[in-house]
Formats: sequence, structure tokens, C-alpha cells
Amino acid sequence: MGLVLGAAPASAQQGSLSDTYSSDEILNAGHQFFGSVAQGLASVIEQAFEQYGQPNAYILGQEGGGALFIGAKYGDGTMYTRNAGTHQVFWQGPSLGLNIGADGSRVMMLVYNLPSVESIYDRYPGVEGSIFAVGGIGMTALKLNDVYVVPISSGVGLRAGVAVGYLNFTREPTWNPF
Repeated sequence: MGLVLGAAPASAQQGSLSDTYSSDEILNAGHQFFGSVAQGLASVIEQAFEQYGQPNAYILGQEGGGALFIGAKYGDGTMYTRNAGTHQVFWQGPSLGLNIGADGSRVMMLVYNLPSVESIYDRYPGVEGSIFAVGGIGMTALKLNDVYVVPISSGVGLRAGVAVGYLNFTREPTWNPF
């Protein structure tokens, strides 16, 4: 399980896109998306809901990355909102720390307090402390102002360690991790 930092109160939903998703809706979407590797998904989603409340958007996608102390991560997916439609998003970001290995993951990102669709397109800093193993599920947290992005990933490969970095969400794919 990943290291989760900066927990926001569950009631901090004011000023966001108007409608949120229940834990049952997120769990159903996660089970459909992750399939049979989702045995630990319920407990991870439960922990996210306890710490952050109900998200007002979520992203389903895939990502890959690697690190030898300095790392990079790249991904793409679709962001779902109740009242602003669906939107294609891409993300990439560097990391620095005691981090080594490579992984490929399916990712569900829960997004909290997002005031508008445009607000996702920015850099979200965070600390990763997950260990990704074959069939493992990990969770981290990224924060920019009052917006939290909580990636929940299940993948293959081996990547272990602790690193600081950020994810830069963009409208178009790019190979530049910065």
C-alpha cells in the first residue's frame, strides 16, 4: 500500500463541480476496469473515502515508468465528471529519490475538490512510497491547492523505494516529463 500524505477532511467539498460519486459507484467502476486483479481494491477505495470523502471526478487509464534514483512516469486516460462530461487526459512526471525498477499499471485516479475541468491541467506534487509487485495494488496522494488526486494502481513489474516528484496533466501527450 502506498504512503498517503496530506489528508483532507471528508467534508471539504465546497466550491467543486456540483456532483460527487459514491463509494459504491467508484468500486463498481474499479472492478470493471481492473478486472480479476482487484482483490485489494475495496479496502484501498474505502481508505481513500475515509480520508478524502467523495470525489467529484475520476480518471481511468494506464501508465508506465521506470527509475534508477531518477525516474519518469507517463500515462493517459479518460476523466469522468457528472456534469462536465468526459475528457481525455495525459500525464507525465519526473521523480527523484531512493527509487529503482520499472512498472506498468492500470490506474484509477480519484479527484477531489476539482473546481473546473481546466483545473486538472497542472502539476500535482507528491511523495511516492509504494511498492509495485505483480498483481499488487498501490495508492498515493498528490495535492495542488485544495485539489487532491489519489492514484490507485494495479500493475506488473517491480518498482520499490521512496521518491518525490509530480505529475503534470496535459491535454496532449508529450515525452518531456517536466
